[in-house]
Parts: sequence; structure tokens; C-alpha cells
Amino acid sequence: MRKRKDNLPTEDTDGEFNLLIGLFVYGETFDFQLQSRLWGGGYKVANENRKLKESKVAEIKEKMSKAQGIIFAKYQGLTVEDDTLLRKNLREAGVEYKVYKNSLTTLAAKELGLDGISSYLEGPVSVAFGYEDPTAPARILKDFSKEHKNLELKAGIVEGKIFDANQVIELASIPPKDVLIAKLLGSFKAPLSNLAYVLNAIKESKESADQA
Repeated sequence: MRKRKDNLPTEDTDGEFNLLIGLFVYGETFDFQLQSRLWGGGYKVANENRKLKESKVAEIKEKMSKAQGIIFAKYQGLTVEDDTLLRKNLREAGVEYKVYKNSLTTLAAKELGLDGISSYLEGPVSVAFGYEDPTAPARILKDFSKEHKNLELKAGIVEGKIFDANQVIELASIPPKDVLIAKLLGSFKAPLSNLAYVLNAIKESKESADQA
């Protein structure tokens, strides 16, 4: 009950009105002031969630833009020990391993013009980002899946092109960058060795002719 200026109690018409409206609409007592505060809090939470969502999408976009190779894999069924070992193997190869909500990854990919990746993002899917060697994520995940059958390669992105699971397996067969460079240098070295041999033979031939 409220009080008048003369401190005598008076009828709380607003309270009775709120009570009657609550009973009429909800069939029970209803505190409109409390509900107003709850609605206000709900809006605040929703706003914070939206900001967090935008931040995550921006984060995924940045990683996708920087990565030379990206592999998506289904990890359901891996144990904690398996996951720890996998992350260790990837980290040692300079590969970053993340798990995001598929909806956020889809949004990030769409903003980068990679709409086609959404069809591969079903169920628990992890993402491996290779920043130096585009084949490293595929190679490590494939090797790991040989002994851990629960890990399944889903798709990949290399230089803006989407690869399906079969193409990712083919990508995994490509040796590391340092091995390719070593082979390339080796291919250069062989002809140079032959050339040096030929030049040396010519030199010895001339020396023999001069002595004659």
C-alpha cells in the first residue's frame, strides 16, 4: 500500500492494475518492473553475443586469409590423449589447429567468397591452418588418421580453391617444402657435375695435344 501526503495509507491502484493485467494475460501474478529489467538484461546479453560472434568471424577470416593451406577434418571419437598428440604434431610443423562453430566458419568463408565449403561443414569439424607449407596440414592429418581411424579428412582450401576429401589425400602425398627444394637443388647439381666433368675432360685433352 502507498501512503498519501498525510501518511495515511491509500490504495495502490498501479499495483492492482499490474496484478489484474498479469492475471488476465498470464494467468498468474506478474511483476512488470521485474520483467522490464529482465528484458533489458536480455538485450544486453544478445548484444554481447553478437559482438562475440562478429569477433570470431573476423578471427577466422584473418586466419583463412593468411593460411596457404587449410584442411577441415571430422574429429568425433578422438580421445583427449589423441587430440593432445595431434595438436602436438601439428604445432611442431607450424600448423595451427582450431575448432569453431560450423556456422561461424561458414560465415567467414562466405565473406571470403568460399561459399562451397559449407557443404563439408557438418558435425564436429576442426580446422588446420598451414601458414608456411600449404601441404603440411593435409600431410600430418592424413598420417595421423592411419592409426586413428576416427579422424576423417573432409575438405581443404589451397590458394583459394576448394578441395574435396580425395583431392586432400592427393595433396597430402606432396613432400614438405624443404624436401622439394632439396630435390630441386639436387636436379640442378647433377647437370652441373656433368658439365664440370666435360670441361675438365676438354682441358685435359688440350693439354695432351699441346704436349704432343
